[in-house]
Amino acid sequence: MSSDFDLIVIGGGTGGNGVARAAAAAGWKVASVDCLPFGGTCALRGCDPKKMLIAVTEGVEMAHAMAGKGLNAKVGVNWADMIAFKRTFTDNMPPRIESGLEKAGITVLHGSARFTGPDTVEVDGKPYASRHFHIATGARPMTLNIPGEDHLITSTDFLDLPDLPARVAFVGGGFIAMEFSHIARRAGAAEVTVLEMMDRPLGNFDPDMVAMLVEATDELGIDLRTSTKVLEVSKSGDEYVVSVETPDGAQTITCDLVVHATGRVPNIDDLNLEAAGIERTRRGITVSPYMRTTNPQVFAAGDCADSGLNLTPVSAYEARIAAKNLLAGKDEHAVDYPPIPSAVFTLPPVATVGLSEAQAREQGLDFDVHSQTTEGWYSSMRVGAKHSGFKTLVEKGTGKVLGVHLIGPGAEEQINLFAMAMASGLTADQIKARIFAYPSYASDIGSMV
Repeated sequence: MSSDFDLIVIGGGTGGNGVARAAAAAGWKVASVDCLPFGGTCALRGCDPKKMLIAVTEGVEMAHAMAGKGLNAKVGVNWADMIAFKRTFTDNMPPRIESGLEKAGITVLHGSARFTGPDTVEVDGKPYASRHFHIATGARPMTLNIPGEDHLITSTDFLDLPDLPARVAFVGGGFIAMEFSHIARRAGAAEVTVLEMMDRPLGNFDPDMVAMLVEATDELGIDLRTSTKVLEVSKSGDEYVVSVETPDGAQTITCDLVVHATGRVPNIDDLNLEAAGIERTRRGITVSPYMRTTNPQVFAAGDCADSGLNLTPVSAYEARIAAKNLLAGKDEHAVDYPPIPSAVFTLPPVATVGLSEAQAREQGLDFDVHSQTTEGWYSSMRVGAKHSGFKTLVEKGTGKVLGVHLIGPGAEEQINLFAMAMASGLTADQIKARIFAYPSYASDIGSMV
């Protein structure tokens, strides 16, 4: 069968569009397919719209933090106006992305793709053949397998709510639950409950930084319940009843809305990967360090792949590696992940890069721990921040920065500077020797090592 295309990219988000553009720029005949509006999770249903809502709630937080310090303000959130503000960005993204792809000479296909062979797919039943494929379908909310699961809304639904109910429960204690519960509470929800099965939220973040966030979350008025397993969700009239198991026995929570926030899994179940000879694991599509799948003509990147951290910048990085090897026709470029920073955009934000204390000890490293609460530092005091601090791990002898963990205003930007310093091999003493604009959040980092 002659090929309709040189490359079909499945997924119109961060992990796919760059590959499509690179191949088109090289003169390849390229198609890009997605069953959802083009733009992907981050731009349309995750990172970007979420931070637009957070921007509004930052005004609420600042007004409260500066009360009695010279600022006289009564603030509140108009939910409908805030969602409309978010849509000024998200509504324009799909047509902009599609238009850009088409101007690059890429055929845009709308529909669900399904492999029918090693070099063929169907898109809503219509067959296409291609010399190569690149899969970047991202992730979806994991299946909970509990009675009444259909009563839960997803984070995508939450970002499009026409109004905010008075009582909201979040199932899970990760990024989505913590960030969205903070949004809901500051936006005016009277009762916000977070139900986390483990003994603390944000298990991949430093426990001491998380402990400060838990204190801030409690002060905000969010009912954070750990070691709490959700068993069932039922509906009674206009209310929902969440049945949970706790160390103290069975309990119920009555609310107006239940949000699925337990995490995400690779969005690959409907691709019929077996037909193309593409293997998978629980974490996603099996890929080599060159982002090539077990079908050598197919690549994959981002959250759908069994590869790096499920973060948008990681997806973009992996896509660049895939594109280089795809166009080279051989495996020339392997992934070599730099220190990857990550942030939870609660207020205060929590951020991390590098090794945790536990990981450093498991590796047998000899290091010093520099840790301090910093609510008395100028940068925190200036904005009335009550919960801020840091922990840095510095290897003895070499001065190498092994890991950094932060909470407080500016943490999401400070962590990027630490990531750059670590990737550049700067020692703690070299970081201290840098001159930063002062006073700024960046000027604090020299005092953290």
